Amino acid sequence: MQEKFRPNIFQFPNIVSNASRLLQASRILGIPPVLTEQYPKGLGPTVPELGAEDLKAHTKTSFTMMTEEVEKELQALGNPKQAILCGIEAHACIACTTFDLLEKGMEVHIVADAVSSRSQTDRLFALSRLKQSGAYLTTTEGVLLQLVQDAKHPKFKEVLLSVLLPL
Repeated sequence: MQEKFRPNIFQFPNIVSNASRLLQASRILGIPPVLTEQYPKGLGPTVPELGAEDLKAHTKTSFTMMTEEVEKELQALGNPKQAILCGIEAHACIACTTFDLLEKGMEVHIVADAVSSRSQTDRLFALSRLKQSGAYLTTTEGVLLQLVQDAKHPKFKEVLLSVLLPL
């Protein structure tokens, strides 16, 4: 979610807000996030409102985020079996990344209200195609509640108060 995309992405402020909530929850729950930037020299840096200043952004030119550098990071994280994706653009980077992760046997959850494209048409058709390919579609609130699963979860209240309630 980079500066040059800001004026052109459908529902950009909402997408960034939901992605920021996901990032905040990942920190609370101890889920390591992975951030990539598509050709930042031309497309600019990640937007500050995402709140990702502390993350190392992996630079890429390919549409998939599964670069050698990201592959190494995932190996260092113990080769996770699941991925939660948010970002732009749904029909390009999200789609290519999803296909690569599915090919590796990973379970992929795409957060539909934290994913977009320049056009709503591209976004909707991409989400439909990704679902047909085996990815799970979810929402920001849906995935967060699934991650904690129970009000007795030790981090439930923190996730509720800082991520779910401030809508």
